[in-house]
Amino acid sequence: MKRIILGLCLLLSGMVKSQDLNDIFVAGVADAERFSNAYFAPVAESAVYSISNGWYNSGKSKPLGGFEISIVGNITGFKNKDDKQSFILDPADYDNVDFVVNPGQARSVSTALGDIEGVVIVVEDEDGLFREEIELPSGLASEDFNFIPSGYIQAAVGLVKGLEVKARFLPKIKFDDDAEIGLFGAGIQYEFTKLLPADKIWPVAISGVIGYTNLNGEYDFTDSNVIDGSNQRIDANMRSWNISAVISTTKIPVINFYGGLGYITGKSDIDVLGTYEANGPFLSVDVTDPFTVATNVSGVNANLGAKIKLGFFRLNAEYNLGEFNTLTFGLNFGFR
Repeated sequence: MKRIILGLCLLLSGMVKSQDLNDIFVAGVADAERFSNAYFAPVAESAVYSISNGWYNSGKSKPLGGFEISIVGNITGFKNKDDKQSFILDPADYDNVDFVVNPGQARSVSTALGDIEGVVIVVEDEDGLFREEIELPSGLASEDFNFIPSGYIQAAVGLVKGLEVKARFLPKIKFDDDAEIGLFGAGIQYEFTKLLPADKIWPVAISGVIGYTNLNGEYDFTDSNVIDGSNQRIDANMRSWNISAVISTTKIPVINFYGGLGYITGKSDIDVLGTYEANGPFLSVDVTDPFTVATNVSGVNANLGAKIKLGFFRLNAEYNLGEFNTLTFGLNFGFR
């Protein structure tokens, strides 16, 4: 669990090399916002997919009073997602930015998931009185991370016939005194085969599941001292919905198999907050809470998994196929 928590904090701190991103403000707010939107979008998208999974491990709902407490972990890979690890930066789209090498020519630069290093841009005014070179930030892959982790504690309780309610939670965790992250969510599962007269002899159970997850995090980079100001930080909020149909076997002793087909939709808002004092010709006034990077996510998701039951102790693992593929595993303790 500790590794999952550290991984979640790495997600937030790794989304931005704070000093490098702060540097880009020298080019002005408009250029900083344009760059940040392209840089952040893939990591926000992958994080939304990561937190959206793990809502079920069976198509069979729990009976009245039955419960299960789980530790759930997700690993969302992006190693082969070349289109998510870089984007084309065209100086013609920017007001005050150009490349030091081959100026005026568009080229690939790293997103927050990528590993392109050593790309240097120059910020220069028309009169040539101001000139500053900035190395663009790389991403998580440059730190030998090719996945986005997420994890939480989840509980499920059976209510009336066929209905099960769920909740997930990760308390606010601080990391290195400048990053913190927390998560909560709620969901329901309804087993449609409970409506059939012969539901107890059917070899499969079929359910519908709806789950909502909210991830909040903050990364404070005031102490970077690259641009004067106060309370400089990134505040990230990610919300997702997972709506799925689930089927599982019910008659195989000890182990059961399950699969689902669903739709994931969500939104990420990454707010760049704080005060940034004038530094160069393109920040003529102090700027407060300069912009928000908003990313919308939606797509079909399918999975296959297995669950082993050993009395009160259960293990499950599944593989989710979608825009970002995710391996989900759970350690479960339950009754009935």
